[in-house]
Amino acid sequence: MSTGTSSAGPRRPRQIEAAWALTLAAVAAEVLVWVLGVFVVAPTGLDELTEHAGRGGAITQLALSGGVLAVLVTAWLAVAARMRAGRGWARAVLTVAGAAFLLFRVGDFGMDGVDPVWWGVVNALPDLLAAAAVVPMYLPEARSHFPARVRRAA
Repeated sequence: MSTGTSSAGPRRPRQIEAAWALTLAAVAAEVLVWVLGVFVVAPTGLDELTEHAGRGGAITQLALSGGVLAVLVTAWLAVAARMRAGRGWARAVLTVAGAAFLLFRVGDFGMDGVDPVWWGVVNALPDLLAAAAVVPMYLPEARSHFPARVRRAA
């Protein structure tokens, strides 16, 4: 009979796996929003950049933008992987990032309307998922996944 543990050690709490899954969904949504914004949703980023900088300038700018996005997404996933491994500092970084995404999104809702409306909803999805990923990291079962800091006597 199986005891529910593997030779790799005890299982991660469900809440940690939920936070990981929400983070993966937020990253995927972020990439999707970038692609849709650049190539699909009119006026596309490519069209607007081409008007202002010409075709070559637009392609250069989009390559730079895509490169920055790739670096940020890679860093986001690296920190999330550390959180999943039980690093408290990574949980703190994801918490600050999730709160910042949510605050920026709430501030953005007050701006002039986005047309079409569905695009505004899709655009908000990565931020909402990133903020939602923070919640399960602080539920009781998940807290035990992060070792308590050892304080030194003064």
